[in-house]
Amino acid sequence: MVSIGIMNTQINLRLPENLITTAKTYAEKHGYSTLQEFIKETIREKMFEEPKISKAELALVRKLADVSIKKGLLGTEEELFKRLKK
Repeated sequence: MVSIGIMNTQINLRLPENLITTAKTYAEKHGYSTLQEFIKETIREKMFEEPKISKAELALVRKLADVSIKKGLLGTEEELFKRLKK
């Protein structure tokens, strides 16, 4: 069964030759069947996936929070999240 309601729109994209070559090499090395599939997946990742935080970044955030709490700069967890949402 094929859905007729979903149509793909074709776009033209100009890229420097060295970027295309590097992207093709990456796509082949990482199992993408075509450069187009690699580009579509990359766009999906940027738009729909949650950003990933490294262990080092998480450790830094924890240290910052600990120091801030000790100095009375944050208050409660609820207050922290309220400030972060601003």
